Amino acid sequence: MQAIEFDIDGNLRSAEIRDLVIAGWTGRDAASVEHHIAELEAIGVARPRTVPCFYRVGANLLTTATHLDFTGHDSSGEVEFVLLSLPDGLFVGVGSDHTDRKVEAYGVTVSKQMCPKPVSRQLWSFADVEDHWDNLILRSWVTRDEKTELYQEGLVTRMLAPLDLIARYTGGESKLPIGTAMYCGTMPVLTQIGAAAHFEMELEDPVLGRSLRHGYDSRELSYKD
Repeated sequence: MQAIEFDIDGNLRSAEIRDLVIAGWTGRDAASVEHHIAELEAIGVARPRTVPCFYRVGANLLTTATHLDFTGHDSSGEVEFVLLSLPDGLFVGVGSDHTDRKVEAYGVTVSKQMCPKPVSRQLWSFADVEDHWDNLILRSWVTRDEKTELYQEGLVTRMLAPLDLIARYTGGESKLPIGTAMYCGTMPVLTQIGAAAHFEMELEDPVLGRSLRHGYDSRELSYKD
C-alpha cells in the first residue's frame, strides 16, 4: 500500500493506493490500436494476446516526484489519463507510464514493474468532467539535447471511455475498487520513441479552461550486466 498526498480542489489530502493497474491497448478505434502495436513491434515488443489488457504492478511505484532515476537509456514515458478511486469518489490525474523498452521486448509485465509511474499531484473529480469528457486533450513534450518538442497530442477519445474501461477491468462492475489507480492507455508518438532528459505532460479541459500538468527529470543510472 502506498500513501500519496494529492491536491484536490486546493486541499492537500493523503490517499492510500493499494492497487496500481496499467491498462494497455485501450484505443476506441481498432486502426489506432493497431498503429500503436506496430510501433512497439518495430522496437521488438510482442503483439498482445488480447486488447485491452491489464497489468498489475506494485503500488509503491506510483509517485508525484519530479526527479526520477532509471537504469540505462532504454526507458521512456508516455502520457495517460489516470483514474483513482478514493473513498469519496472517482478522480482523474495525468501520468506517464514510463517503461523500460528493452525489457518490454521480452516481457511487458516485467517492463511495467521496472520503472516509477509519475502522476500529477493535482486531481480533478471525475464527476466534474464526465459530461464533457470527450473534449479533454492529452499532450506530452520531451526535452533531448536541450531541445523541447511535442511528443504526443490528441483527444482522450482515442482511448476507451473511463466507465467502459473500468467495466472491462472489473468484469462488468461500474465502480473501480477503492484504493485503485489505473493508467488508461496512450496514443502514438509524433517523433521517435526514446529516452528524454525531461518529460512534461498535460491533460487539458478546454470547456472549463484548466489543465492538469506534471513533469519530471530523468537521471540515467549506469547499466552493468
